[in-house]
Amino acid sequence: MIDLNTVWFILIAVLFIGFFFLEGFDYGVGILLPFLGKNDTERRVIINTIGPFWDGNEVWLITAGGAMFAAFPSWYATMFSGFYLALVLMLVALIVRAVGFEFRSKRDDPRWRYAWDWAIFFGSAVPAVLWGVAIANLMRGLPIGEGGIYQGTFFTLLNPYALAGGAAMLLIFIMHGALFLSLKSGDPIKTRAEQVFDLMWIPGLIVVLGFVGYTYIETDIFTRLGVNPGMAAVTAALALFAAGFLGRSKRYGWAFVAMGVVIAATTIVAFQGMFPRVMISTLGPAYTLTIYNAASSAYTLRIMTIIAVTFVPIVLAYQGWTYYTFGRRVLVDDEEALEY
Repeated sequence: MIDLNTVWFILIAVLFIGFFFLEGFDYGVGILLPFLGKNDTERRVIINTIGPFWDGNEVWLITAGGAMFAAFPSWYATMFSGFYLALVLMLVALIVRAVGFEFRSKRDDPRWRYAWDWAIFFGSAVPAVLWGVAIANLMRGLPIGEGGIYQGTFFTLLNPYALAGGAAMLLIFIMHGALFLSLKSGDPIKTRAEQVFDLMWIPGLIVVLGFVGYTYIETDIFTRLGVNPGMAAVTAALALFAAGFLGRSKRYGWAFVAMGVVIAATTIVAFQGMFPRVMISTLGPAYTLTIYNAASSAYTLRIMTIIAVTFVPIVLAYQGWTYYTFGRRVLVDDEEALEY
């Protein structure tokens, strides 16, 4: 018999890996927009590198949330109630970001466009930080009591460990976005993006490794399964070093792949360390939610599996086609490619 509870926990982890990889460079590009674009044309180039992709990338999050709601409703309810204010703030940022993409080109006014460029920055930086805060809190544990009721406040989430996680994810996404721009744009933006990656790699390495050390102190995810620190954690560390080496060697395509491995392996570390738990209670193991006491019925999981096997390949094929079709570089002198 296949343990569908475990299968769906793994599938949700895969969906978050896809989301963080794709939306990671998406957020990174938005954060870099006001700094790398020195005039309106250059900023239009930067936006158009992610123009065909940004809304499709967010589908991974919607799918992950839907899968969580259907497969593990108690996990969904507890997490969304505990992170309620943080999720509202994230949603507002994402709305501002989406409106910025659509509205900035509606008026040929430098002040109008400049304001929306900073709105896109805000709508990219805030979710990047909040995702790091959320993942760190899931690994550390939250004050969850009887019935899966969150007993903390919004400020409970803003503990030092979680803020360190937010800083680490922010820097990873900035480097990921810089590498994406180096592959999708031409000079002078390409050169500036490469310089940003070279400049950010050492600070990013220090913050990420510091967060890993902090994780040993604040959580049990590296030790509870008897795997210390684990293949995924070692892979993430090696990939981060490799990304810096490849970037310094001007092999930015391979550096982008290495950053993707960092994001994927880091997500695996988080989910592996939590398993089989989905919401860790700091008030006692009896209140911790697992893939078994938070799951839907076996019948529901079977139906979901059939639907996923049918439709997920279609979605993957469509998104792959999108990246293939719009894969060429966006150049400053290519006016036909500048939609936003």
